[in-house]
Amino acid sequence: VQLVESGGALVQAGGSLRLSCAASGGTLRIYNIGWFRQAPGKEREFVADITYSGNTAYADSMKGRFTISRDNGKNMVYLQMNSLKTEDTGVYSCAAGPSRYLNTRLPTNYNIWGQGTQVTVSS
Repeated sequence: VQLVESGGALVQAGGSLRLSCAASGGTLRIYNIGWFRQAPGKEREFVADITYSGNTAYADSMKGRFTISRDNGKNMVYLQMNSLKTEDTGVYSCAAGPSRYLNTRLPTNYNIWGQGTQVTVSS
């Protein structure tokens, strides 16, 4: 399975973006899917995840602003981001991991990664 992200852009604070993660070469249905981001000079951080069964989780700073969803029929996962802040700037990557891994906030529990898409939020 290969993952390709899209939807990153330059947006003003308070704006919205929807990121997409498209899979090819296999089905996403059996995987947990996570979104992570990395800002310049900072470590990669967990954003949100959706398990193979559809359960979702969010980092505290994203709760109420971001929504993760999946469309298994289209082999797609989405991240709707609203009320964007300048601190949301970074490269956003989606990742797929085996459903047996329960701690879906750990990057090490994902073994397939996309290249990432840049999100820049200006003040």
